[in-house]
Amino acid sequence: MSHDHDSSYKSLFANPEMVRDLVMGFIPDDWLHTLNYATLERVSGSYVSEDFKQREDDMVWRVKVGGEWVYLYLLIEFQSTVDKYMALRMLVYQGLLYQDLIKAGEGLKDGPLPPILPIVLYNGNQRWTAATDVFDLIPPVPGMVEQFKLRARHLVIDKNAYANMDSAPLKNLVAAVFRIESPGSPQDMRDFLEVLSDWLSDRPDLRRMFALWIRATLMRKPNYGILLTQVDDLQELNVMLADKLEEWALGYKAEGKAEGKVEGEILALQKLLARRFGPIPTEITAKISVATLAEIERWFDLAIDAKRLADIFDQD
Repeated sequence: MSHDHDSSYKSLFANPEMVRDLVMGFIPDDWLHTLNYATLERVSGSYVSEDFKQREDDMVWRVKVGGEWVYLYLLIEFQSTVDKYMALRMLVYQGLLYQDLIKAGEGLKDGPLPPILPIVLYNGNQRWTAATDVFDLIPPVPGMVEQFKLRARHLVIDKNAYANMDSAPLKNLVAAVFRIESPGSPQDMRDFLEVLSDWLSDRPDLRRMFALWIRATLMRKPNYGILLTQVDDLQELNVMLADKLEEWALGYKAEGKAEGKVEGEILALQKLLARRFGPIPTEITAKISVATLAEIERWFDLAIDAKRLADIFDQD
C-alpha cells in the first residue's frame, strides 16, 4: 500500500465507530460483541521499532471491560499486498507494545499482561495467502526443539472474502468502505453514495469523513482522469459526480481494458516462470500482482533466457 493510501485508511480508523463496526461486522466472536464500545479509547503507539523510529501512527485502541480498565488492544496493521512475513512483524509489534505498557505501568491488576487482538486489514486484489502464525514460518524440527518453536497468531480481515455483499443492506461503516473501493461502475458509485448519504443523514461528522475519503480514493485512480474540488458532504460529492459521470465513464472503460491486458500478461508470466523454475515464491507472486504492464513485459523478456529467478527480479 502506498504511504498516502495507508494514511487515508488510518484516518478512517481513527474514528471509534469504524473500529466498533470492524469488530461487530467482521469478527465472529460472541464475547467481543458484548463489550461496551462506547468506551473505546485510542492509545498512543509511542513504542520504538527495530529501526529506532517511533511508531506513533499505529492504530491501537483499548476498551473497558467489566466496569474498569481491563485492556483489550486492537492492534490494526493495514496492507494492500500479501506479506509473507506479516506474522513475524505482528509478533514484533506486540512485543514492543507490551514493553511500552510495562514501562508505563499499564498492565492488569496483580501484574498480568493485557490481551492483544492483532488485526491485519487487507484490501489487496488477491486473496490473502501468507501464514497467520509465526509457527508456520518455521520448518519442522526433530526432537524437543519442535516444542519451543514460537507461536503467535494474528487475525486477517480480507476484503476479498466479502465480495458478494454489494446487495446486502448497508448497516456497517467498514462494509461501506469495502463497497466504495470496488464500486463496479460510475453509476453504481452514485447510487451507493445516495444510500450512504441517507443512512448517515443525522451524522454530519461521518458524512464529512466519508466525503473526504471517497474524493481522495477516486482521485487516486489515474485512469478515471477526473479532478474533484474539495467537498465536505456526501450529497455535495454526489452532485459533483453527476457532472463528471460521462467523463468518468470513459475513463472507467479505459481502465477496464488496461486491467484486462495486465491480468492476461500476469497469467502468461506466471505460467512461464512456473514452467521454467517450478513453484513461484510468495514474495515474487506478490511483486507481480502489483506490477505495471511495462514491468511485467520486461520480466517476461528476461524470463525467456534467465537461468534463475534472481536473474529476473534482482535487477530492480
